[in-house]
Amino acid sequence: MLHPGAPAVSNEFLAHNYHPLDVTVESGEGAWVTDVTGRRYLDCLAAYSAVNFGHGHPALVAAAKEQLDRITLTSRAFHNDKLGPFAEALARLAGKDMVLPMNTGAEAVESAIKVARAWGYRVKGVPAGRATIVVADGNFHGRTTTIISFSNDEQARADFDPFTPGFVSVPYGDAAALEAAIDGTTVAVLLEPIQGEAGVVVPPAEYLPAVREITTRHNVLFIADEIQSGLGRTGATFQCDNAGVVPDLYLLGKALGGGIVPVSAVVGNRDILGVLRPGEHGSTFGGNPLASALGLAVVELLAVGEMQDRARLLGERLLARLRILVGHGIVAVRGAGLWAGIDIDPALGTGRRVCELLAERGVLAKDTHGSTIRLAPPIVISPEDLDWGVDQLEAVLLELAVAQTGYR
Repeated sequence: MLHPGAPAVSNEFLAHNYHPLDVTVESGEGAWVTDVTGRRYLDCLAAYSAVNFGHGHPALVAAAKEQLDRITLTSRAFHNDKLGPFAEALARLAGKDMVLPMNTGAEAVESAIKVARAWGYRVKGVPAGRATIVVADGNFHGRTTTIISFSNDEQARADFDPFTPGFVSVPYGDAAALEAAIDGTTVAVLLEPIQGEAGVVVPPAEYLPAVREITTRHNVLFIADEIQSGLGRTGATFQCDNAGVVPDLYLLGKALGGGIVPVSAVVGNRDILGVLRPGEHGSTFGGNPLASALGLAVVELLAVGEMQDRARLLGERLLARLRILVGHGIVAVRGAGLWAGIDIDPALGTGRRVCELLAERGVLAKDTHGSTIRLAPPIVISPEDLDWGVDQLEAVLLELAVAQTGYR
């Protein structure tokens, strides 16, 4: 319910594909947003890591405003003066030599699937029509019809079949199961270095190095979906950096647009991305001048390393605070950098209920899978605000415990 005297904002014409909290945001700055009633909230979701650098980051807003006065869209029928520099800067940041620009994360995943199949047929020599890709149980790579075909989330799949064949799913974190699933038709392994939607699930430390060794030995592409975990979120440019591995393809999105426009990309080397021929894949808006200007500004922010260091140090602070609460309304905590998955004791309430109570206290977070909530504040959050946010979570847990037992 809006506060008395608040502006009327109707959502009745929206399709019901989301179940948002009852907060209507009007503006934002840094780690804070303000709703239509004038109330401020600490944003601990950051648009699922799309706002890694905060709302209205001055350098990113300046890049957008400058480009708005010049040109915003040309399509790929022509070159534009921002696309080449953006592609070069992003390729260098990732240690690769080619970039395929798109718009959304799901588009990057779909693009990588096409590239992997083409590489399998044209380079590896997989028989026509037989290419398979190994994925992990509990994955989230988007909600297109192809991507939900290899999802375990029945809510995303129900009534949307028939599904696309060509995928084999194995337990996440189990390198032996992954290797057993590889055969002569396998062209790629597609994984999230940390599973975000599943509840910030961090695999065993030896898992990604084992995946890299297995895929190299079997001549299979290793595709890392870093759409949520990449670009500073986990205290490194990519979560793969923390694991000491380099995939064949990086999938990037969300924060690549600086929280201003959708920008995504597949980043790899020419021997893989070079399999694409003109006319085989495209996007009207992919690599547009506005997106490229913002993507370049994001890469320039990350090239300094300050954001990665900040996420690492603040993440250590966040996880240390959260782990103290294990056994006091929290069952388990997982995380890396400034990204945490928190399993709430189901006896106290659902993740949704915890997020609703947090919103009442001025903190925005998001639940997933029933009793889990995720925290991913903008990297620019101050240590004091971060502590305050955890204080509110602690207060919510106490409130729920008191309601359940009647004792403080």
